[in-house]
This record gives sequence, structure tokens and C-alpha cells, in this order.
Amino acid sequence: MAETMPCVRGILCNFRSFLYREMFLGLLVLHIVSPFYNTAAVEILRPRGVSLLHKPFYDESKPFTCLDGSATIPFDQVNDDYCDCKDGTDEPGTAACPNMMYYCSNKGFTPKTIPSSRVNDGICDCCDGTDEYSGLILCQDKCREMGAVELEQRKKQAEVINKGFQMRQTLVADGKQTRQDREAKLNALKEEKQVVETKKQKAQAAKEAAEAPEKEAVDKHKQAWDEVKAARELERQKEAGTAAFSELDLDGDGLVKLEEFQTHLEFDDDVDGEVTEDEAKTHLGDVTEVDLDRFLTETWPEIKDLYQGEKDKAKEPPAAEPTKGDPDLAPSEETPPPPPAEEEEEREEEEEEEHDDDEPDIDVDKDEPKTDEDEMPDYDEETKQLISAADQARAEYTEANKKVSDIDAQIRQLEKQLGTDFGAEAEYSSLDGQCFELETKEYKYKLCPFDKCSQSPKHGGSETTLGRWESWAGPEDNKYSAMKYTKGQNCWNGPDRSTEVRMTCGIENKLLSASEPNRCEYVFEFETPAMCSKEVPNNPEFSHEEL
Repeated sequence: MAETMPCVRGILCNFRSFLYREMFLGLLVLHIVSPFYNTAAVEILRPRGVSLLHKPFYDESKPFTCLDGSATIPFDQVNDDYCDCKDGTDEPGTAACPNMMYYCSNKGFTPKTIPSSRVNDGICDCCDGTDEYSGLILCQDKCREMGAVELEQRKKQAEVINKGFQMRQTLVADGKQTRQDREAKLNALKEEKQVVETKKQKAQAAKEAAEAPEKEAVDKHKQAWDEVKAARELERQKEAGTAAFSELDLDGDGLVKLEEFQTHLEFDDDVDGEVTEDEAKTHLGDVTEVDLDRFLTETWPEIKDLYQGEKDKAKEPPAAEPTKGDPDLAPSEETPPPPPAEEEEEREEEEEEEHDDDEPDIDVDKDEPKTDEDEMPDYDEETKQLISAADQARAEYTEANKKVSDIDAQIRQLEKQLGTDFGAEAEYSSLDGQCFELETKEYKYKLCPFDKCSQSPKHGGSETTLGRWESWAGPEDNKYSAMKYTKGQNCWNGPDRSTEVRMTCGIENKLLSASEPNRCEYVFEFETPAMCSKEVPNNPEFSHEEL
């Protein structure tokens, strides 16, 4: 037994040596091929830095042809850290070729590409660490951890999108129903307008029929009153003219002569302090004397606005008296100090009382207050009834006309709404008529969909229009993802302001942000359930390549 132990120990030793040798060879092979193959627990072996999409171009069983066709090389020269192809496609997993991209498979997370210059640069760019295989730095595989966080975020986002989608379905149904209601209301209003138009036409005819006799009676009454006023005015002018004639006839001979005219300085045309014969003759009527009849018919109508009777002269302010210090005034004749204000007022009142006792003012046209006899008398009962009937007819016409105007306004509003594009399925219809605000440090922004965008200072100031609704402005494959508002308030020495509103999916209608990336050009971000057009899986997973 003792003799056999060495043999057994020898067999064991040989077996152990065999295992060590195989393990060494395996590690050696792994070390040799590690730059060549992506061995980080992948289902399909492929050269390092190559995506599954490009795997068919890298077949290790045959020579590799550069993707630009510039050369064909033995496959063992792929990823040998030497750039053989002009396009660099033979070195997808090394930093040998400039402008090449390295593919991070990032199992359990999102794949990405990085510039090949970052391969083996001592910085972990890929979450799986495959870009740092040289051993210069040990990169931990964080893809699973990051993937879990990403999936949780995607799950929450999916919940929002799906909830928004359900809300959108309601918006679509409501939008379609709103359109049907508007169409039905428009048709009903058009029918109602025909009825109201007929009533308006009848009311207009009744109004015109009632206004004709009313106008005739009122005109007749006013004409009679005008005749009465004219007769009274003629009599007043005759009295005033007779009084003026009496004042001018200084010698009482029944004639007014040139020399008597010359005593009234109001006829001094050149204002030289003297009325010449020519000046007097001009106002007297180019004669030397006139009697009362001719004075009343020819002279008085021409001079009544100039003539100043005795009462007019009494109203004129007294001539200015010399003031203290005047060299022409003797020392003993200095002007006394003005009387106190109370005494002055008493003196003015006494003068007014004296004037009130005088005869009536000859110039009856100068600011005389109206008396009861100067006001038109009331209409007779028959005319009052005609006016009342016409007023009633006018009121009925006004009411009928207002109804027509109101219906026209409603029709215009409905036609405008029915002509507005509220989305492919009328999903944005509920936004019409609403406004949404956003406050920043300096401004308050407002978005009124399908109407206008505006901006106003937060701490007071006038509102500035940033654009009025023009159209949808999204790309061809997603037209309803952006709105365009143009023709806003003009910028100083610049264009009219305009705004682009970018729509995003959300569970509420909310203005998220406002910016001015270019002068006078604004960008709003607005979230709404109407933008959630598709459902997504409630438990999102990474794609096959991501896994």
C-alpha cells in the first residue's frame, strides 16, 4: 500500500498539472482574443465595439472587407490596433482610427456610441466598462443599476402618457360633440334669423309709418313757433331801433343827421378819437339824414351790433386814473388807497341796483337770459299722441334690430370656430376660449390658444402682444405638435413679434416655459393631454439590443 501511494499521488499531481495547464491556456486564449471579442456576457459574440446591427459585416470565417470597399484584410487584423481601412471600420473597438465610433452595448441599459478616441483613455464612458479593457483602470458594470432607475422613470412616464391618452380620448369625444352642437346651433340661428329679419322689416315699416305724421305735426308746430319768434323779434328790434333813434335825435326834430351820428365814437372806424362825416355817412346809409321809418328799415339793421346806447356806456369801465408817482399829478392830489374788498363789493352791488332801475337794454341780442316766453310751448294733445306712437314704433324696431345684430354676431363666432383647425380629431377644441399664464422673475406670460400670446411686466405695466394665432406649425408627420402666432407688437427698429408654441404630452393643460432665443422671436412650451396620441406599455422594457 505504501508503495502505491506515490503512484496515486503522482496521478493526482499529473491531473492537477493538467488542470493548471488547461486553465493557463484558457486564460492565454482569453487574453489574446479579449481585444477582439466582446466577452462581457453577450448572447452573440462579435468584435468589440460592433453593434448587433453591424454584426453581419464582421464574419470571422472569412476576410474582412472595409465597409467603404477600400481594402480587404485577413480577419485577424480586425481590432489589432492598426488602422488598415480608410474609413476605420477595421478598428471598431480600438482608438487606432480617427473619427471612428465605439459602440457600448451596455447590457441592461441603453446602448450608446462614443468617439473611438475615448477607448482606453482611463475614463469609464460606457456603463458596462467595455471601453476600458486595457486594464489601465477597472470600470464597474453599472448598467443594471442605471437600467433599473431608467425603467422606473420610463414606467412613471408611461403612466403619465397612458393617463393623458385616456384624457385625450375624452377630449376627442367632447370635441366632436362640441362641433356637432355648434353646427346644430348655427343652423338653428340661421333659421331664427329669417324669422327675426321678417319682424325687423315689419317693425321698420311700422316705424316709418308712425314717423311720417309725427314729423308733419312736429314740423308744423315748430314752424308756427318760428313765426311767433320772428314776429316777437321784429317787434323787439322795432322797439330797440325806436329807442336808439330817440337817443340819436338830439334836437328832437324827428330826423337823425350826420352831426348827431358823429357824437357816437362807436362809429369811429379808424379809431382816431373822432367820427368823420364820411364815417358817419357810411353807417347812416350814404345820406345826410334819415327819418324814423328809414332808420328802422335801413340804418338800424346795419348798426345795431355797433350801437352803444346810454346804458351800454354806463357799463363801460371808467377811464384809468393817474397812479401814485405820476409826474402830471400834484403831490396833494395823489390817488387814495383802494377801498377794502367789502366796500368794493357793496359799491358794485349798488351800481347793479341802479342799472336794474334803468330802461331795458337797447341791444336785445347781447347775452339776455331766456324767459318762459322764449321757450317753445308744449305740443298739442294730438301731436303728443303721434310722438308717443312713433316712440313706441322706434323702440320696437330698435329691439328687433338688436336681436338681428346679436344673432349675426353669434353666427360669425360659430362660423369662425367651425372654420378653425382644432386638430385631426378636434382634440384641441376645449382649449378655445381659455388662457394660461406663467410667471417668471420679471414677466407674466399668457397663452390664449387660437387667439394670442402676450407678455406683461410682473410688477405693473402695459401688455405686449407677442403674436396672434396663425396656424399649426409642426413638421409634416406631426403637424399638431406646434402652434404659430405672428403679427405681434412691433419691436423697436425690428420685426413684428412672433411666438412658436411647442406642445408636449401631459395630464394637465399648463404653460411650462417661455423664452426668447432670438430677438422678437419667442418660444413657449405647453403640455396638454391632447398631445398624448398613443398608448405605451405600462411596464416598459429595454429593446432586445439594449438587453
